Amino acid sequence: MLLKIAVNIPIVGKEEIGIVTNILREGALTSAANLGGKYVQDFEKSAASFVNSKYAIAVNSGTAALQAALLALDAKKGDEILVPSFTFVATANAVVSTGAKPVFVDILKENYTIDPDDLEKKITKKTRAILPVHLYGNVAIIERLSEISKKYNIPIIEDSAQSLGSTYKGKHTGTFFEMGCYSMYPAKVMTAGEGGFIVTNNRSLRDKLLMIRNHGMVHGYDTKIFGLNLRLPEINAGIATVQMKKLPKFLKSRKDNAKRMSELLSDLRITLPAERKNENVNWYLYTILTDNRDKILKKLNDKGIGAAAYYPTPVHKTPFYQLKTKLPITDWASSRVLSLPIHPNVTQKNIEFIAKTIRDML
Repeated sequence: MLLKIAVNIPIVGKEEIGIVTNILREGALTSAANLGGKYVQDFEKSAASFVNSKYAIAVNSGTAALQAALLALDAKKGDEILVPSFTFVATANAVVSTGAKPVFVDILKENYTIDPDDLEKKITKKTRAILPVHLYGNVAIIERLSEISKKYNIPIIEDSAQSLGSTYKGKHTGTFFEMGCYSMYPAKVMTAGEGGFIVTNNRSLRDKLLMIRNHGMVHGYDTKIFGLNLRLPEINAGIATVQMKKLPKFLKSRKDNAKRMSELLSDLRITLPAERKNENVNWYLYTILTDNRDKILKKLNDKGIGAAAYYPTPVHKTPFYQLKTKLPITDWASSRVLSLPIHPNVTQKNIEFIAKTIRDML
């Protein structure tokens, strides 16, 4: 059955169409300059300003952002990077692309982010970096991660692909440690079509990332370090700049919809998402937890509601990885989580219909 209420969709309008048209007319579709083209630079300024970071470096995907950040820390064969398995596979794949090995860590029941206690147990002399994911927009346990990072002198790259706009104690995810990586895939809270960016307050890392995204070059044909073509095209940067202006409004709609959904489901025997003290979630995914996940999911989909399970197969159990690592909370959550549509195009009637469908089931 055709889904009438998508779990997440890109929301674009005449402003995005207008800027794309202007760029096409100008004819400068990309730039191999060290600082990028005009629209890339404009977007980077707006992104850095939004998250209150000194620098933002635009790249062509969230995966590229992770890959570039790892390369900036000189991740290589023989290194180990600590990552959660309960996330999208891009986090681990970015590690493998550098030659390093992903070491999978369990998650916390309370918000599905990386478990600091299990993380600390898996640190070895080979550990090069920690790569926590702010899953569904939920903020990882910053204080404990900071303690571990300082205790073992291990840098942290935040995978903030799903958490643009989420804050803890007023500070944006992606800005707590060395680098933060974001995605602008169409299903995210804002989009560039495809795209991503890295933020950092470290000038030397910023300069290195500018080279990495452009074949290691500074002035052209002067490759100084290993790099790839990770550049963000001007069209995507233009779309992203417009979307960044709309982001506060998008986030408010998501928060309002999440609040209403929780009100309608609060008396049922399911676990609802909730913000921790001092946390402000972007509500990228409104994720409930229930023992009846598969039955509810089928019912919702049959009714045209685009609910989805993120992620039914943890990364360490996918065919490519096939590891026997024991991650009990990851396994527990992967069979029970269910995400419901609350994006800005979801109406109050849609929310009531989704809630009623779940209530009728339970």
